[in-house]
Amino acid sequence: MSKSKLSNIPTSRNRVVILGAGESGVGTALLAKQKGFEVFVSDFGKIAPQYQQELKENDIPYEEGQHTETLIFNAKEIIKSPGIPDKVPMIKELKKKGVPVISEIEFAGRYNKAKIIGITGSNGKTTTTHLVYHLLKTAGKNVEMGGNVGYSFARLVAQNAAKVIVLELSSFQLDGMFEFKSDIAILLNITPDHLDRYDYKMENYIASKFRIFRNQNSSDVAIYNTMDENINNYLVENPLESEEKPVRKIGVENGFLKVNRSKYKLKNVSLKGKHNMFNATAAILAVKELGVSNTLIQKGLESFRSVPHRLEKVAVIEGVEYINDSKATNVDAVYYALEAMNKPIIWVVGGTDKGNDYDPVADLVKDKVKAIVCLGVDNSKITTYFKNICNKIIETKSAKEAVRQSKKMAEKGDTVLLSPACASFDLFKNYIDRGDQFRAAVLGLKSK
Repeated sequence: MSKSKLSNIPTSRNRVVILGAGESGVGTALLAKQKGFEVFVSDFGKIAPQYQQELKENDIPYEEGQHTETLIFNAKEIIKSPGIPDKVPMIKELKKKGVPVISEIEFAGRYNKAKIIGITGSNGKTTTTHLVYHLLKTAGKNVEMGGNVGYSFARLVAQNAAKVIVLELSSFQLDGMFEFKSDIAILLNITPDHLDRYDYKMENYIASKFRIFRNQNSSDVAIYNTMDENINNYLVENPLESEEKPVRKIGVENGFLKVNRSKYKLKNVSLKGKHNMFNATAAILAVKELGVSNTLIQKGLESFRSVPHRLEKVAVIEGVEYINDSKATNVDAVYYALEAMNKPIIWVVGGTDKGNDYDPVADLVKDKVKAIVCLGVDNSKITTYFKNICNKIIETKSAKEAVRQSKKMAEKGDTVLLSPACASFDLFKNYIDRGDQFRAAVLGLKSK
């Protein structure tokens, strides 16, 4: 990209360019058009038909399959998809030219009038976001959910959708956030993930996650996990200005979850595992800030159902339970899943490795896993690491084959657990596709 080619492009005072035309980008385009901006959307890939239709219906110009520099570099501001790394040459050149590059969250935050509950963490943020939303909805609150799950924040702001918005925020979304503020912010945990986006430096990733507390003041609330070493260490030199609600322990006692002075029965609650008890604790602390009663919290906990692809119970067939945890794309997520199981496990694992270190789950695999079914193109790292820990390891290349082989090895009382520890892109479109194919294969067994 030559300087001479870009140096004479005039910058429009009222023009915003949106890079990426998924839910985030199209939601931003709708909000920007509503606020009177000249809007242009550019996506280097294909734009899904439903989003093309929406752009056309709202007279928003767009391009796909390319990024035309003369249509991009004359922007007052760039709002980029969280999936586009800052290291991309075009983003570097835009910043060098002095064109601000921000996230959808930052842009939408300027026009937001709702109270915001922002939730981040390496693991558990989707379940916690859904749970907070469900507890508030059960309590009759005017609430919507978005961000990294569901509708884009920008779309919800454009629709003036609710008085409370619960946002799942990834580190990629937080990176492009500068003035945005959460009224209530939750940081669940920080474990190694996506380090390729952070120069393979854990300290950069930790700093990114802590942006969830950026711009908070004493009238805002920060809920965080003091059992997480990375969080504690960072706070030593980076104290918060907000009112702190630290979670120091998981208070499960005699079938109850204790949160400060309140207790909630767990008998009819579908959430399982220590990690989900922590997620529930954080969620309860958040909704209490909005005045939800213990009675309504109990009702919400009992009516909440697991999010798809996150320890999702698919079926019990011939006494064998099948669980879809396809969202577990790192080792720490698998640790939580294995820890939550109380039956012998057939573990379905594998995919695109993200630099995994399997040491944290070695003891759990030794104690709980009776067989490993690899689901990936290259399973050598898994087979090499676990060959002296688990006697039965087989390799498969499809969800259907993985389920079929699991059924052969499983006995009544066992659990077949898809918890891959890896990304899905070697055999599947994404983790959702992987989980959907696993679920379909299991239900195919049931129909025979």
